[in-house]
Amino acid sequence: MAVDYTVIVVYLAGMLAMGWWGMRRAKSKSDFLVAGRRLGPAMYSGTMAAIVLGGASTIGGVGLGYQYGLSGAWMVFTIGLGLLALSVFFSARIARLKVYTVSEMLDLRYGGRAGVISGVVMWAYTLMLAVTSTIAYATIFDVLFDMNRTVAIILGGSIVVAYSTLGGMWSITLTDMVQFVVKTIGVLLLLLPIAVVKAGGFSEMKAKLPTSYFDPLGIGGETIFTYVLIYTFGMLIGQDIWQRVFTARSDKTAKWGGTVAGTYCLAYALAGAVIGTAAKVLYPKLGSPDDAFATIVKDELPVGVRGLVLAAALAAVMSTSSGALIACATVANNDIWSRLRGMTKRSSEDHDEVGGNRLFILIMGVAVIGTAIALNNVVEALTVAYNLLVGGLLVPILGGLLWKRGTVQGALASVIVGGLAVIGLMAGYGILANEPVYYGLLASLAAYVVVSLATRPTDETVLATWRERLAGRNPELASEPVPAHQ
Repeated sequence: MAVDYTVIVVYLAGMLAMGWWGMRRAKSKSDFLVAGRRLGPAMYSGTMAAIVLGGASTIGGVGLGYQYGLSGAWMVFTIGLGLLALSVFFSARIARLKVYTVSEMLDLRYGGRAGVISGVVMWAYTLMLAVTSTIAYATIFDVLFDMNRTVAIILGGSIVVAYSTLGGMWSITLTDMVQFVVKTIGVLLLLLPIAVVKAGGFSEMKAKLPTSYFDPLGIGGETIFTYVLIYTFGMLIGQDIWQRVFTARSDKTAKWGGTVAGTYCLAYALAGAVIGTAAKVLYPKLGSPDDAFATIVKDELPVGVRGLVLAAALAAVMSTSSGALIACATVANNDIWSRLRGMTKRSSEDHDEVGGNRLFILIMGVAVIGTAIALNNVVEALTVAYNLLVGGLLVPILGGLLWKRGTVQGALASVIVGGLAVIGLMAGYGILANEPVYYGLLASLAAYVVVSLATRPTDETVLATWRERLAGRNPELASEPVPAHQ
């Protein structure tokens, strides 16, 4: 394992080096939080694919393939569909807004007063997303070094917190590009063909497994519908995803770069399911489906290649973890702390704001590591995060983009009713039940429509400003320089 260990150590050292280099570029709030809004198509596509394809998509995707066969691809497939929908229908308008958070968008659309409450919901979502990614370090480092769970979480989490704190989005962008390349080589180009060959090829896999393993809908229609509701719609509204959209150099970059990233996700989904199906042939009686990835890597790959593929798994976890961490810190600072203190809005180029955002990443990072140590169930934590996001924020965000008659009172009612309904239903039905997000979303929609129609329409001046921002025609509010490079 010495060669494999060397590969991993070099990879981790490289992540820290990228963080240090990124610190030199993060000289303003815009640089630190959205990479100066300067990413071109190649970097944008790679970093967007990196953030959405995390440990759940890699280790969990292979596990679903082990349990259900090719239909296990649906979870990651719906993530790709959500990213495609966001890129094609909404990303250009989102990029032109020149904001930093989803709550700022809501304030622009509805005329203020929606920020703190929506910020709290988004903060809870991004915190839990970062926690679930951080918990995954325990699995990977246990395979690599037979390491204690708490030590593994602290080690992996500390590296992510370090490079994220140093350079903000610039560091995360640079590390994500490396992680995207490592994942592509490790999972798609190495593990996928080796797993299929070791399992005897597709003909042998079909001979040894039930036909349900090759049924595209074998995982069940209700499960697929739930995945669409949670992950596809979740991709449309998450702060971690929007913050990447804000990094695009232009609205065309956001649209077409995101489309490439979404298509990549569809291929990654199928690859994970095939790897899991091959693992089922090789190891039919594993204790847990989530052990499939680590087992096939540990037992079937040659020295060196094994280290690279495990680095790919680590890359998947780190990319999601760092993206969720900076999103969590951005929301905590911009949408909650600053508003509660009644701070006046400063220039987006105020250099003093870099120190404040850097401090919030450090604080949120420590909170994420501590929470990850205390929690055990990754699936439950992730379900809570997405239920809150979809149940509380989907309707007011999409309503603001699509329905002129929506009002700030309707948006607030939608967030509160949807969020409380999801929490109450999870307590009644259980965290992993489908009903909380179904009924919570319906309650949120009903509250939004009824209250919006019962209250005065949004002031036309607010709507006019909103339309100007959507069109990218307000030079005073959208004046950040866009260099020709990158």
